[in-house]
Amino acid sequence: MRDLSTWTGAPAPTGLEAEGRFVSLEIYDHDRHLEALWTALGGPALNQLIRFFPVSDFETSADFGRWLDGAQGPGGYITQVFRSRETGEVVGMGSFMRPDPKNGVIEIGSIAHGPAMARSAMATEAHYLLARHVFEAMGYRRYEWKCHNDNGPSKVAAERYGFTFEGVFRQHMISRGANRDTAWFSMIDSEWPALKAAFEAWLDPANFEADGRQRRRLEEIRAMAA
Repeated sequence: MRDLSTWTGAPAPTGLEAEGRFVSLEIYDHDRHLEALWTALGGPALNQLIRFFPVSDFETSADFGRWLDGAQGPGGYITQVFRSRETGEVVGMGSFMRPDPKNGVIEIGSIAHGPAMARSAMATEAHYLLARHVFEAMGYRRYEWKCHNDNGPSKVAAERYGFTFEGVFRQHMISRGANRDTAWFSMIDSEWPALKAAFEAWLDPANFEADGRQRRRLEEIRAMAA
């Protein structure tokens, strides 16, 4: 744990423009990204993909855009758009949210991986790049992941990426007219060096067969290093 005797807070959060081997990250821009995101997430079918988001269904890309645009700004979302390096197509999104610079805490949320991105190396690399930005570029102490407690795939993803499960906040909010219990996960700065090394070992070209299959799972790499 870092010495906090001289801690004066972290900077206001920033988005990032970054390129990895599989995916690039871009800061959301309405004109550049909205229609591509709507298409990548399935158009009206995205309502099933984001059924655990605490928002109403979207009928059109304009509806989706009004919500996404309205969420951006100081103290709100910084939405990152994920783009395939192979195809150049937009494939998903995630947002830095609920920043607390005074205490060095920020959350990644409103995560939506389109069909082209789901269960792919792009997803793992995107979340590696996001976490690296949080801990290294911004110098934050704590990185959070929260999801509806009924959202099993999100909980599995959080633990796969190295977030630690901290518990369930019961009756945390009302979402879509029903109760939502929220599962909380986090990474902290003292854990990041080991998590970073595992991400980078998994992303190394040597970890993939010629057909793109992984040789070692990310969880396996972390366990072997523990």
